[in-house]
Amino acid sequence: MRASLIQIDVNEDESVESRRVRVASLVRGQAGADLVVLPELWTTGAFAYEGFDRDAEPLDGPTHEAMAKAASDTGVWLHAGSIPERADDGTLYNTSLVFSPSGDLIAAYRKIHRFGFDKGEAVLMGAGRELVTVRLPETTLGLGTCYDLRFPELFRGLVDAGAETLVLPAGWPERRRAHWTLLAQARAVENQAFVLACGTAGTHAGVPQAGHSIVVDPWGEVLAEAGAGEEILTVAFDPGKVATTREQFPALKDRVLGLETPRRQAP
Repeated sequence: MRASLIQIDVNEDESVESRRVRVASLVRGQAGADLVVLPELWTTGAFAYEGFDRDAEPLDGPTHEAMAKAASDTGVWLHAGSIPERADDGTLYNTSLVFSPSGDLIAAYRKIHRFGFDKGEAVLMGAGRELVTVRLPETTLGLGTCYDLRFPELFRGLVDAGAETLVLPAGWPERRRAHWTLLAQARAVENQAFVLACGTAGTHAGVPQAGHSIVVDPWGEVLAEAGAGEEILTVAFDPGKVATTREQFPALKDRVLGLETPRRQAP
């Protein structure tokens, strides 16, 4: 299976409309890939909070239209990163979109863990409530977004739902880049799954981005890693390695906690 992670430079001098056109062109350049992945909130910038309300759109808005067309033109599965979604009741969500090679919207995932510690995304956006998996011909994707990476229980839930490849778009800050790499490898090892983590480059509202999109195999080995700038990271991997790894080293079968484990509260 061949995946291309497009690490987009979110430049504040580029309009959302221009970036949307440019990114659609980048997607079309990935003919031959099975899966293309874009970063989190690439239309606005993950830290450009003041633009969330202004640039929010419905699920069937302009980003949906542009990405659906790019996916169908190229014949790829497209994880189109996330957008600031405005729901029918006016609530904003950080929502990821996944399109089939025919351009159909197959899945939408609203980010569950909002970043900001009582400011920014944490107060401006609503929280998702549902785990989302997507079945591709070669593998089952489990969806997360950026800050979700710090919460292992989400990914264990995705694995329990059948996920074999964990896909994570992000707008991760440069100052915590070491955590990005460490946590991507940890999620891969503990779940014996591939991790495809696609970040942004550039600076969002004065916050330099980490870049360094990364693909990790079920043993925690880094198969490919981008640099700091805009880059397309393409990697071929064997989805069958998930089943082989879980068979050779069946640690998931030894789980105890979280499986209806009796609990007792100490006095």
